[in-house]
Amino acid sequence: MQWLLILALIVGIYYFFIRKPHRKESPKKQEEIMVECEKCGIYVSSKEAIIQSGKYYCSKECCLK
Repeated sequence: MQWLLILALIVGIYYFFIRKPHRKESPKKQEEIMVECEKCGIYVSSKEAIIQSGKYYCSKECCLK
């Protein structure tokens, strides 16, 4: 019984103090490129921009003008 208690104590110390937690590697973030709207000149991220005829627009309104 004594050995079981000592073993449990050693395992507990290992898990709480010595073992490093596993870290999930986050996927590398792609840098967001800011592009200028052809109509109004506002900068918007390339992910949110609307592309028409090779030009970037900030919204549908600017795209239709």
